[in-house]
Amino acid sequence: MRRGRAVGLAVGYLADVLWGDPRRGHPVAAFGTAAMSLERLTYSDRRVAGVAHIGILLGGLGVLGVAAERSAALRGPGWTAAVTAAATFVVLGGTSLGRTGADMARRLEDGDLESARQLVPSLCGRDPNSLDEAGIARATVESVAENTADAQVAPLWWGAIGGVPGLLVYRGANTLDAMIGHKSPRLLQFGWAAARFDDVANYLPARVTGLLTVVCAPVVSGSPRAAVAAWRRDAARHPSPNAGVVEASFAGALGVRLGGPTQYAHRLEIRPTLGEGRAPDVADVTRSVRLSRAVQLAAAVAAVVVTAVCHTGRRASAPR
Repeated sequence: MRRGRAVGLAVGYLADVLWGDPRRGHPVAAFGTAAMSLERLTYSDRRVAGVAHIGILLGGLGVLGVAAERSAALRGPGWTAAVTAAATFVVLGGTSLGRTGADMARRLEDGDLESARQLVPSLCGRDPNSLDEAGIARATVESVAENTADAQVAPLWWGAIGGVPGLLVYRGANTLDAMIGHKSPRLLQFGWAAARFDDVANYLPARVTGLLTVVCAPVVSGSPRAAVAAWRRDAARHPSPNAGVVEASFAGALGVRLGGPTQYAHRLEIRPTLGEGRAPDVADVTRSVRLSRAVQLAAAVAAVVVTAVCHTGRRASAPR
């Protein structure tokens, strides 16, 4: 099964590179619709209600993933590869992230600030009307960094470890965090469980992303040493235990300074400074996309190799 899983991860990654997210009928969107329908029944301004909400949804995804993987395993490695590839393609979002970041860079280069503001919600939850060109550039670099982990490295990590159930449950958890994990007055208690579960699920993948960012820094003429220094010095000051690692390592690799006042729909946050360079500009948006794509590729290769090596190791250690 491990060999089929490794092949499936590779095929799913390549499918995402070629096609990106489907514009219509995306299964993640269908999951979001189901989650909103369930919320009408489960919502209460209590943490226990949020625990029940995500338990039902993520438990359902886990059962679906286990059933699909077991059924495929009974039919042989080819079926395991096909099911894993389909699940991987569905949950990965790295190519769409890169395309959106590149689109933002083009709009900023053209000086079309209004069009750039319209694209901001596709990257993050900040108030676009409060952002000037510099603010949009900074928001884009930070979003590209954070979502490199969330949309690509973490799903591959959980796919390598947990196969189809790992892929589906992780994407479900990350989607729920985006839907209800933010700190609006209505969701402060109900969304607590979604936010905490997502923090746990991303803890190790975020650090893998930081490590891969250090390795890939030369792709954008960056310094691995500066990426490590920013990570060690600044990451812990970020309010998120995971986003701080990725954003700080990106800031160091790109030689820019991230953080500062951050306006969301419901609140203003004063984020700590990450990195020691200048404020990011339009060129740095393009560089961040290039760095993200390099990290995505490295993560895919690592996931496939680790999964294949685990398969080989288990086979070699099996009794004869």
